[in-house]
Amino acid sequence: MARDRKYKIAVIAGDGTGPEVIAQGLKVLRSISRKEGFKCILKNYDLGGKRYLKTGEVLPDSVLKEIRKMDAIYLGAIGYPKVPPGILEKGILLRLRFELDLYINLRPVKLFPGVDTPLKGKGPDDIDFVVIRENTEGLYTGTGGFLKKGTPDEIAIQVSINSRKGVERCLRYAFDYTRKRGKRKKLTLCGKTNVLTYAFDLWERTFHEVAKEYPDIQTDYAHVDATCMWMVKNPEWFDVIVTDNMFGDIITDLGAMIQGGMGIASGGNINPGKVSMFEPIGGSAPKYTGQNKINPLAAILACQMMLEHLGERAGARKIENAVKKAVKNDIKSMSAGKMGMGTSEVGDLIVRYIEEGAGNR
Repeated sequence: MARDRKYKIAVIAGDGTGPEVIAQGLKVLRSISRKEGFKCILKNYDLGGKRYLKTGEVLPDSVLKEIRKMDAIYLGAIGYPKVPPGILEKGILLRLRFELDLYINLRPVKLFPGVDTPLKGKGPDDIDFVVIRENTEGLYTGTGGFLKKGTPDEIAIQVSINSRKGVERCLRYAFDYTRKRGKRKKLTLCGKTNVLTYAFDLWERTFHEVAKEYPDIQTDYAHVDATCMWMVKNPEWFDVIVTDNMFGDIITDLGAMIQGGMGIASGGNINPGKVSMFEPIGGSAPKYTGQNKINPLAAILACQMMLEHLGERAGARKIENAVKKAVKNDIKSMSAGKMGMGTSEVGDLIVRYIEEGAGNR
C-alpha cells in the first residue's frame, strides 16, 4: 500500500443501521490514525436502498471507476425493506466482488474473553480459527436459468462454476495465510466429494497438488456436514478452513454464532495487494435503525481487519485489544439493546481505551 501512509478509503455506510455502526468505526479509525501517525482520506458514497428508490441507480459505472482507485472499501450494510430482495445485493455487493475480483472472503471466528458462546464448556482457547471462502465463483456466478417458468413443468437450473485458476488461487492464499498465521499450521479443506463429484474433485486434486509446496502445513479434509458438526462439538480442531463460495457462506454464519453472534463478527472481501472491502457480517437490521441499540463492534473489528490489510498492524492490534478489554469488563451482551450501553457509547468506550493505551497490552 501507499508508502507515505496515506490511505484512500471508500465509505459505503449503506442501509438501516449501517450508517450508525460505520460512524463508530470511523470514530475509532480517526483515533487510531492520530495515535499511529497515518492518514485516511475518506470518500463517502450513498449507495443503497434510498438512492435506488430515489434515482433508480444501484452502482453507477462512474462510482465503480472511482472505487477502483481506492486502497480499501469500508462497508456498513446493504438491504432495504422497500427494495425487492436481490436488487441491492446483486447490484452492489456481488458486483463489487466480481468487478474488483475480490476472490477471497476472509472470516475470523474468534471468541473473546467475556463473550458468551452457546457451546457448553467451550471458551476462547477452543474457538479461534479462520474460514477462507472462495468469493467469485461457484453458485454465485448466476449461471443457469428457467425452462417453462410458471407452469407445472417448470425447471430451474443453477450451475456451480469452479475454474482451476479460481480454485488454485484461493487455495494458495489459504496455504500462505495458514503459514503466516503461525498457530497450529493446519489447513482443512471443506467440501462434499461424495456427492459433488466434479466440482470437489477439482478442489481436492488441486488441494493436494498445492500442498506439496507447503510441507510445513498439515492438511486434512472434512465434508461440509461434518464440518458443521465439529464446529459445534470440537471447534478447537480447526485452525484454517478453506472452502467454496456456497459452503463458505453457510459455515461462516455458524461461525458467527459460536463466537458470540453477528454483533461481533466481521469479514473481508479481498484481492491481495489491491482494493479490498471490509464489513460487519450482520445485515442492515432495519428494525433497530436510529435507536442507538445496534452493536457496532463488528464494524469496529472490520476496521481493524482493514488496517491489517493496509499494513497498519500495530494500529490493528491496538483496536482488537481495546475491544477485548471492553467486552471483558464493560459490555454485557453482544445482542442489540442488551449491551448495557448504546451504540455511540460503545464507540466512545473503544476510543477511550485506545487513547488510554489499553491497546498496547
